[in-house]
Amino acid sequence: MEGTHESGEFVNGGETREGQAAEWREVAAWRHHLHERPELLYETHETAAFVAEKLREFGCERVETGLGRTGVVGLVRGTRGDGPTIALRADMDALPIEEETNLPWRSKTQGMMHACGHDGHTAMLLGAARRLARSPDFRGAVALIFQPAEEGGAGAKAMIDDGLFERFPIEAVYGMHNMPGMAVGTFGTRAGPIMAATDEFNLKIAGRGGHAAIPQLTADPILAGAALVQALQQIASRNADPLASVVVSVTQFHGGFARNVIPETAVVSGTVRTLDEATRTLAERRIRECAAGIGMGHGVEIATEYVRHYPVTRNDAGQVEFCAGVAEKVFGADAVNSDIPPLMGGEDFSFMLNERPGAFVFIGNGASASLHHPAYDFDDTVIPLGVRYWETLVERALG
Repeated sequence: MEGTHESGEFVNGGETREGQAAEWREVAAWRHHLHERPELLYETHETAAFVAEKLREFGCERVETGLGRTGVVGLVRGTRGDGPTIALRADMDALPIEEETNLPWRSKTQGMMHACGHDGHTAMLLGAARRLARSPDFRGAVALIFQPAEEGGAGAKAMIDDGLFERFPIEAVYGMHNMPGMAVGTFGTRAGPIMAATDEFNLKIAGRGGHAAIPQLTADPILAGAALVQALQQIASRNADPLASVVVSVTQFHGGFARNVIPETAVVSGTVRTLDEATRTLAERRIRECAAGIGMGHGVEIATEYVRHYPVTRNDAGQVEFCAGVAEKVFGADAVNSDIPPLMGGEDFSFMLNERPGAFVFIGNGASASLHHPAYDFDDTVIPLGVRYWETLVERALG
C-alpha cells in the first residue's frame, strides 16, 4: 500500500514507518528489561512470568506455564479454519558470566549475563507473537515455545518429558539463534547435521602416592594422566574416519598438592563433539579402551564416567528448503546461505528435532563479541528481521 499519513509513509499492511519504528523500539525495550535481569538454567521464574504476562496481554487463546519446570507455551489460533499446529521456539536462560559492558541495560545481577543472546531470541518471539495474535489470518495454530535451561540443562528435553507434544499437537518445530560474525541482514542454515552432539568425560585415576624422590614405590597418577591426554588426541587423528567430524578436547587435569609429593589421585576431564552417532559411539568406546589400557600399563585404576548430553542437531532437508525460501523473502536471496558449514557447538533444540521435523537457523548479529563472551550484546537492529522471519514463516506454512 502506498500513500501518506500524518504519522508517516505507509509500508507493509498499511502500517506507517513511524509506527513500525515505535514497535521495534518497544520490542528492544523488552529485550533490555530481560538483559538487566538474567536468570540461569531452570531458575527463569521472573523471565517466564514476564513472557506469560505478555502472551496473555496479546490475547493468546491459551498460555501454559511450568512446562519443564519454568517453560512457557502460548497458542495463537488462526481465523481461517482447521489446519496443522506448528511451533516456534526461543530460549530464555542466561550464563554465569560477569558482564563487561557499560551499556545502559547491562546486567544488574552480579556474575550473570545474557552472553548468548537469549534475551534477543525471547524478545523477537514475543514480537512475532503479538503480530500473529493481532492478525491471525492463517489456518491451524502456532505454538510459541519459551524454553528454560538451554545452557547445559537440557530444558528442551524437560519440556518434552513434561508432555509438550502431547499437550500441543505440534507437527513441525522451528528454532533460530543469532550468530556473531555473520552480518546483520544475513541468514544461514543447512540440511542434515548443523550442530554437534555434546558429551563429557571424567577419568578418575587412583594410584599410590609417595615421596617424589622415591617414585619406584608409587603408582603415579600424574604420569598415567599425561599418557591419557596424549592417547585421547589420537582418537580424531588415528581412529575416526578422516572425513568424519570429531573433536576430543581435554579441558581439565587436576592432581597433586605439593611439588615433592606424588599424589594418590588425579582427574582428567573434557568434552567430545561429533556430527553422527557412529562417530559418537566410536569416541566413547575408544576413551574407555584408552583408560583401561593405560590404567593397566601404569598400575593404576581408572574409573571412566562418560555422559551423553545433547544429540546432534539435525535439520530436515525439506524444512531447510522451506525456511530458506522464507528467509529469501525477508532478507533477499543474496543474503541467504542454505549450506553453511556445521558448527561443533551443541544445542538442545536437537531434542525437539528428534521428535518432530523442522529446522534450526542462524541470523546474523554483526561484528559483536562472540557468544559466551563477557563483552557480548545482542544487536537490536536484528529484531525487525527476526520478527518478520517468524511472521513470514507462519504466513507461508499456514497461509
